[in-house]
Amino acid sequence: MADKPVYEEASIDGQPSKLASIPASDTTVWADASPLLQAACAGLRDGELIHGDNFNLFAAMSALEIMDPKMDSGIVCTYYSIDEAIENGAAPIPISLDSTIDVCRTIDIMDHLLACEAAWHKGHSLAQTVFSCIYLLRLDRTAPHALLHSYCRIIRATCKAVVSVVSDARTHEEEDLFTMTYGLPLNGDGDDKCLSILNAVEETISRQLRACKATSSKRRLPEDLEPLQSNPNLEEGFCKALLCRLRFRKHFFHVLSCMKRPQGRGLESARKHIASCLTELESILKSADFLRSCFDESCEGDIDDKTTASGFEPIGFDAMLNSRLSAPTPPRAIKILSWKKAVEYFVKLLHDLDVICSYSLDPHLESLLRFVVQFQKSQPDLVARSHLQLLLVQDGKLYGRDPFFAVINKAAALPEATKNQDIQKNESFLQLGMLVMNLLKILCTNAAWQRRKLGKFLQDWRVIYVQLELAFRNECGEVSSSSNDENTCMKIFQHILLWVEEQTFWIAFRFLILGFELELYSTGEYCMVYWYLYAVLIKLAEKTHLMMAVSHDTAKRKGKKKKDSPKDLARESRIPPAVLFLQCYICLAEGLTMMLAALRNEIPVFHGPSPFNTEHEKFVQHFELLQRACIPDHVSYLSYKESTTHARFSTLAMYNYFKDAQRIAKEVKSSFSNDPERLAELRKLEQVAEHNSVAQNVICRLGALDPSLKVSFEFSHHPFFATVVVKRS
Repeated sequence: MADKPVYEEASIDGQPSKLASIPASDTTVWADASPLLQAACAGLRDGELIHGDNFNLFAAMSALEIMDPKMDSGIVCTYYSIDEAIENGAAPIPISLDSTIDVCRTIDIMDHLLACEAAWHKGHSLAQTVFSCIYLLRLDRTAPHALLHSYCRIIRATCKAVVSVVSDARTHEEEDLFTMTYGLPLNGDGDDKCLSILNAVEETISRQLRACKATSSKRRLPEDLEPLQSNPNLEEGFCKALLCRLRFRKHFFHVLSCMKRPQGRGLESARKHIASCLTELESILKSADFLRSCFDESCEGDIDDKTTASGFEPIGFDAMLNSRLSAPTPPRAIKILSWKKAVEYFVKLLHDLDVICSYSLDPHLESLLRFVVQFQKSQPDLVARSHLQLLLVQDGKLYGRDPFFAVINKAAALPEATKNQDIQKNESFLQLGMLVMNLLKILCTNAAWQRRKLGKFLQDWRVIYVQLELAFRNECGEVSSSSNDENTCMKIFQHILLWVEEQTFWIAFRFLILGFELELYSTGEYCMVYWYLYAVLIKLAEKTHLMMAVSHDTAKRKGKKKKDSPKDLARESRIPPAVLFLQCYICLAEGLTMMLAALRNEIPVFHGPSPFNTEHEKFVQHFELLQRACIPDHVSYLSYKESTTHARFSTLAMYNYFKDAQRIAKEVKSSFSNDPERLAELRKLEQVAEHNSVAQNVICRLGALDPSLKVSFEFSHHPFFATVVVKRS
C-alpha cells in the first residue's frame, strides 16, 4: 500500500472517474472494486442480485443498490469533505475579484438559499438543502465579506428558530427528517447579534442607495462611503435588489420571534412584520428583470426552473457534500424548488401565519374548533401548523392563560355552582382536560396523520365517558343529603356526559370526511360511506340539539327570569339554526346513500364485485376504528345491508331528500348572515342539493329503461358531498 492511498471509483460506463484522496487508517486498505462489479453485472440478468444464503425478502427491502444515487450514499462525489471543497475553490472569499460579479453572485447565493429553505420546509433534510451551502458550514470564513456574512448569520438563526418551533409543537410526521440536524453547525456564537449585524449592513446599503438617487451636481458621495461595485449605472439596481432581500430576512426573523411570545402577546407585532415581508417579496420578484439584464451572456434552459433570479447557477453549494449526514438511511433525491416557486411558498406561508395572528383567541371551544378546521382547508404547511399549535396550547392551558377545565366549563354550559365544587379535582375531569388539549394538537397535524390519530383517539373519548359515569355515581352518592347539593352534582355530570358524547360524534364526523380529502374512498364504496356518515350525523344532531337546550336552560337560570313570554316559548320550540345546518348534511347523506343503493341494486354494471376484497371486508377496513368504539351504537355491516338492499328507482321517486336539503339551506341562511364561513358552506350545500335533485329525477325516469345512461360522481361544488352527473354514452 502506498503512503498516500488512492481509491479509484469507476463510473457507470466502466471508465475510471476522478481520483480522490481518502485517508486510510492502520486497519483499512482501499481497493478498486470496479472489476469485481463489472464481472458481477455481466453474469446477472435483469432483476437478479447478489446475496448470501441467509438473505430474505425483509433484507431485500433494506438492501442498498450500489451506484444508484438514491440508494448509495458512498457514490462518487465531487468533494469528500468541506475542507477539500474549500481547497479546490468551491466557495471562494471574495466570490470574485470583479466587484460587480461579486455582488451579483452574492445575490444568487441569497436566492438559492431561499429556494433551499422552502425545500426544507417541504420535508427534505436540512443537511441536503440549506446546509448544502459551504459558506454556512464554515461561517467564520465569510467574516471579511460583510454582506454574505450577515445574510448567512440570519439564515442560520432563522433555521434554528424554525427547528425550535416544530420540535416544541411536535406536529411533524413520525418519519419526517425536518427537525434532525445531524451535528450541523446550527448553534453558533454571536447568533443573538445577527440582527444588529444585518442592520449595520442594511444601513450602509441604504445610504448608498440614497446617494445614488441624488444627482451628482447637487450632492457628492460621502468620503467614507464606497460603492458596492464598479459600474455606476448598475449601482442603484443592485442596492434595491440587496435591500429587499436583507429586509425580508429581517422581518421574517421578527415574525418568528413575535409569534413565539407567550399568550399571543406578539401577534399584533407579527402581523406588521408579515405585511413588510410580503412587500419585500414583491420587490424581490421585481428585481429579477434587472438581474437578468446585468450581463450580456444569457443562462441556458428555462428561466422558470432556475433557483436564482438571474438564472445563473449559484456558487458555493454541493448537495452531495452532506449526503452522509442526511439520515441513517440512504440519501433522498433532492429537488430544490425553483426561485419563483420558493417565493410563492413564502407568500402562502406568510398568509397562513397572518390568518393565525388575526385570530381573536376566542375562549369558546366550538368557535376554536371551527377556526382550526377552516384553517386546515387552505392546506397549510408544517411551519404554519406548528405555530398554530404553540399558540393554542401553552403550559397546559389554552392560549397559555385559560385552564382547560374552565374551557370545558363554558363549552358544556355547566352551572355556576361548579366553581364551588371539588369535581374539577376528580381524576376523570383531569383526563378530560388532557383529551381536549390533545384534540387541539391532533387537529393541527396534516390530514393523513390527523385522520389516523382521530380514529384511535375515539376510543379514549368512549373510555372517558364510562369513567365519568362511574365518577358521577360515586360523587352523587357521597354528597350531603341536601337536595340542592345532589341536584347540582347531577346537573354537572349530565351536562358533561352530554357534551362528551357530542364531541365524540364530532370527532367521528371529522374522521369520516377526512377520508374524502385524502381520496381513500372509491366510487363503489361511496354508498357505505354516506350511510355511515348519515348514522353519525343523526347522533351528532341529536346531541347538539340537547346540548343547546341545556345551554339555553343554564343561561335562563343565570338571568333569573321569572316568567316566559309567549314569544320566548315559541322561540324555544323552534329547531336551532346549528341543528338545521346539520339536518342539511343529514338529508344530503341520506339522499346520496339511497341513490347509490338504487343504482347498485338495479344496474349491475354500476357496482361490480371487487377482485381484491368483499364489500364486508371494505366495510371493516374503513370503519373498524369506529366500530371498536361503538360509534354509533348498534351499527354494523348487517344493518347497512338491511337499510340499502331494498332501495329501487321506484322507491327513490317517492321521496326526494335533496329537495329537503335545498329547502333547509335556503331557510337557515338568514340565521348565519354574520357568519361568512357557514354562509359559504350553505351555498355549496344548496348547489349540490339542486344538481342532485335534478339528477335523481332523470335517473328515476330513465335509469331502468335506458342502458346507455352513465352516472358519475364529482366533487366540483363541495369537498365531501358528491355531485351526481348523468350522461348518455
